Amino acid sequence: MSIPSPATIEDVARIAEVSIATVSRAIHTPEKVATSTRLKVNQAIAVTGYTTNAMARSLRLGRSNMILVVAPDIGDPNFSNILVGLENEARAHGYGILIGHTQNDAQRGLEYLKFLNSNQAAGLILFTGILPFGHQAMTARLPPSVGVFEPIYNGGIPYVGVDDVAGARKIADMLIAEGHERIAFIGDSRVRLAYSRRRSGYDDGLKAAGLRAAQGMILEGDGTVESGRLAVEQLFMRDTLPTAFMCVNDQTAIGVMIGLAARGYDIPRDFSVTGFDDIPQAVFMSPALTTIRQPRTSIGKHAMALLLELLDGQQSGQPEILLTPELIVRNSVGPPARRAFHP
Repeated sequence: MSIPSPATIEDVARIAEVSIATVSRAIHTPEKVATSTRLKVNQAIAVTGYTTNAMARSLRLGRSNMILVVAPDIGDPNFSNILVGLENEARAHGYGILIGHTQNDAQRGLEYLKFLNSNQAAGLILFTGILPFGHQAMTARLPPSVGVFEPIYNGGIPYVGVDDVAGARKIADMLIAEGHERIAFIGDSRVRLAYSRRRSGYDDGLKAAGLRAAQGMILEGDGTVESGRLAVEQLFMRDTLPTAFMCVNDQTAIGVMIGLAARGYDIPRDFSVTGFDDIPQAVFMSPALTTIRQPRTSIGKHAMALLLELLDGQQSGQPEILLTPELIVRNSVGPPARRAFHP
């Protein structure tokens, strides 16, 4: 039995009764094609089952139409939705996506840097928060690049993400409005810029209310569930407890909730807990977690749009594009419990 040949762009053009050039424009730059024509092309694509192949097109044109996305942890709950925004925008303009998973391994980072220097990718989207990878000669030859999710610690490339300071300030203001004055900040970091910016939002909120963090109420962390659980243990060992835990992300907040539950405390009757990110697990916690929602798909779309502008030779007009976060109020926050605290 013969295997049918895959549909071609000529098949799409014939069924849609337009030129091949019009089909190409409808796929790669749809904003330049009339709506009625674009609908005819889309219907023809659906009928024929035609799919574009960015890698094959790259080989045919002698240049790469692939974008390399480098991430330290593709299992991060934030990664997939940002990737959706990246890929949708890339595909709309004729580009494909390659994913490089470093697993926080410097050697893997070097391999992806060599890949970039061999011109196998037209551009770079960086989730890691640092420029790759310590090899100055190769780093100097990076293609157009944009950072997402985590601001770039050693700078030099534009960044698209959420306004971390504003988001954390919203949480701090809400907790203070509920009556909390002893608010612990869990997850401070000197190397994660997103986390240090969220700490700034915490500081700003307390200062605006005429408050300051009590001694021992700011704890470092790496954003993991375990770091949140350990923070609870540290605070109980010091016997200087807050009434609310303001956590640098949802994973940390989940760890705090686990640590408090293990000690028999009720949330929010005994303690209030907040997170940041609004990962899928947040709504399924008991109680559901009050947090800050990142517009992840929109971050991906804006980041890819900016990268495509750079690939077209346009200059970035601003070093950062910060999208507005949304406060999501659920059931993990209430008024402070009436309890004697030890300074």
